[in-house]
Amino acid sequence: MRRIGLLTSGGDCQALNAAMRGVVKSLLNSGEQIELYGFLNGYQGLINGNYRMLDWADFSGILTRGGTILGSSRTPFKTIREPDENGHDKVEEMKHSYYKLNLDCLVILGGNGTHKTANLLREEGLNIITLPKTIDNDLWGTDMTFGFQSAVDIATQAIDCIHTTADSHGRVFIVEVMGHKVGFLTLNAGMASGADIILIPEIPYDIDKVVKAINRRKEGGSKFTIIAVAEGAISKEDAKLSKKDYKKKLEKSPYPSVSYEIAERITEKTGQEVRVTVPGHTQRGGSPCPYDRVFASRLGAEAGRLILKGEYGFMVGYKDREIVKVPLEDVAGKLKSLAPDATIIKEAKMLGISFGD
Repeated sequence: MRRIGLLTSGGDCQALNAAMRGVVKSLLNSGEQIELYGFLNGYQGLINGNYRMLDWADFSGILTRGGTILGSSRTPFKTIREPDENGHDKVEEMKHSYYKLNLDCLVILGGNGTHKTANLLREEGLNIITLPKTIDNDLWGTDMTFGFQSAVDIATQAIDCIHTTADSHGRVFIVEVMGHKVGFLTLNAGMASGADIILIPEIPYDIDKVVKAINRRKEGGSKFTIIAVAEGAISKEDAKLSKKDYKKKLEKSPYPSVSYEIAERITEKTGQEVRVTVPGHTQRGGSPCPYDRVFASRLGAEAGRLILKGEYGFMVGYKDREIVKVPLEDVAGKLKSLAPDATIIKEAKMLGISFGD
């Protein structure tokens, strides 16, 4: 009898359920006896011993369902060693839950912060396997994360819908796409929807260069301009600030987000009307796209195979079009970002897209 725990941590996204289903189906179809325990609401469930036994019926019909049947929450890694509200050691409480159930392995689905804690639990002696979840596609050690392509589809559709109203009114439209630290989502959605300007965290922008691109389109006969802006887009001036000073500036900023500041500065310099659209958490929601359903299922199946072989301490990733296992210590604490001279950036510029640099 193998006893397997499952939990989903951090922000939710599409295909979490599909990935868990892949793990469970591969285990059940192996012919071995399996007991499944789902920890509720991420690491909080593991800390508080809040779980429930699962069976195959729990995973029936969830391939196309967004979100997570186990619930999720954020448990910041930077506070993981601090006592909880009851004065308990959170790491020791997680270990206690693991050993109380006599688990053979804990499967953890999550992003960057989740993987830091997962690797800590591995270092503490627990058998851990992880699956790469994030719409930002910023996890080290994998070319792709599940949830990313579904989010690209939603952000692309949002920008597509803006085109007609922007054309009708001859306005500049900014669509703010999720991505505080990296621009994979904004870049892909912007290119897919024909955005004219794309601003991402990895390439600090010059507002005068942005305005120049807008004026160039106007002089060429275009009535409107579409700008895809990542949440974490940053100006060249602000990029020179220390993290501490930049954080203070954001705290004092009168703008809800960077997009509104960019909009105001464009209006000041051009006199053109600018509208901001923020799709927000719609990018995390809804059913996973077909690509993510297949991709997450493949990752889950490989996780099941590793469990059956007793190979622990790995993230199941995707490199060079193949499903691979990546040591957790190689993943934890590392961020995958876009290189400003990446081939895709060069190709986007060849298509006439401005990055404000």
